[in-house]
Amino acid sequence: MTTHATRPAGARETTEGTVYTVTGGDWDEVARDVADRADDEKIIVNMGPQHPSTHGVLRLILEIDGETVTEARAGIGYLHTGIEKNLEYRTWTQGTTFVTRMDYLTPFFNEAAYCLGVEKLLGITDDIPDRASIIRVLLMEINRLSSHLVAIATGGMELGATTVMIFGFRDRELCLDIFELITGLRMNHAYIRPGGLAQDLPPGAVDALREFVKKMRKNLDEYDKLCTGNPVFKARLKDVGYLDLAGCLALGATGPILRSAGLPHDLRKTDPYCGYETYDFEVPTTDTCDSFGRFLLRLEEMRQSLRIVEQCIDRLEPGPVMVADKKIAWPAQLALGPDGLGNSLDHIKNIMGTSMEALIHHFKLVTEGFRVPAGQAYTAVESPKGELGVHIVSDGGTRPYRVHFRDPSFTNLQSMAAMCEGGMVADVIVAVASIDPVMGGVDR
Repeated sequence: MTTHATRPAGARETTEGTVYTVTGGDWDEVARDVADRADDEKIIVNMGPQHPSTHGVLRLILEIDGETVTEARAGIGYLHTGIEKNLEYRTWTQGTTFVTRMDYLTPFFNEAAYCLGVEKLLGITDDIPDRASIIRVLLMEINRLSSHLVAIATGGMELGATTVMIFGFRDRELCLDIFELITGLRMNHAYIRPGGLAQDLPPGAVDALREFVKKMRKNLDEYDKLCTGNPVFKARLKDVGYLDLAGCLALGATGPILRSAGLPHDLRKTDPYCGYETYDFEVPTTDTCDSFGRFLLRLEEMRQSLRIVEQCIDRLEPGPVMVADKKIAWPAQLALGPDGLGNSLDHIKNIMGTSMEALIHHFKLVTEGFRVPAGQAYTAVESPKGELGVHIVSDGGTRPYRVHFRDPSFTNLQSMAAMCEGGMVADVIVAVASIDPVMGGVDR
């Protein structure tokens, strides 16, 4: 409050709240006048950006009247990485190393959307080997499991259900073990490359995958026992974060938020990619339009993902995992050695010792990269959070002219105000958890 003595001379709204300017007079009279104008119950609360219930560095600006939220706004940009801009200074293949870090909980979806776009511009979509497409689907579905497990685990933690959190992260470790076995890394893999994959499955991967499916199927039942019929858990989620179908369509919400309003929209069915049209699975929906429905959906989607993973394992046949065109194919035969992932010694001996042309080609393709014909393309995949789309523009060079992602976390976060306003402060945490935003995808 700013004062200059005497009587109140009107109020001025600022970003910090209302400022009253007065000129002279008795202070008690001024204070009474200001108190009459202001509503003592209405206050502005900053939830975040460092807060255990904001799913990363998300800032929520809440205007509350008592315990009721009258206005909710999201403040974003605290994690801005400049990934989309950085892509303009890297080759098309190096781009995968950047995009995998956007939504860090769904790296394979980021890589797949980007690579499908590059392949569309190159005109090689139909040339991708079947084995590469099957392994892409396999990894994306395990990634859907790991992402949903984090959503359920962190949501449970924020509600005080610590057992759900422990179980969720326990099972996510199983997913990350598979990722590490196949790609050498737990996160940020850059494994899906334009034209195929960085390398084939290592020995023992199929047996490990079968064991993983068996164990995960048993573990998923525990979430039903812990939560689905639990009256405390249900009471905390039911009718909270409500957003009906009209609201979803108006705000562009996709994924579990849209399917919880009863619309079975899933790009794997409506606009299939990587051969999804050949897999047998269901698109679960609920008609509750609330946080509890989104929880049930994620649980059922994980079961459907295990169905797809089993089908992938059964389809794996020996074959290449990169396009045959040597002008595009990454000239590497990677192996996991004691010092991490890198070119195999046999491959290095081959290109260094047998052909000068092979060595020059390797050098040019790695340092300069391949050229992509001028044009633009939009491709989209069904990530665990909704439609993840990428708009790629090429000017005919060895680097992208422009890459822009439609990240579902960014779009879905728009629905936060509609879900929270009119509800209780405590329910804001439940609503945000049901949206499951990841700020790496929001800020990019």
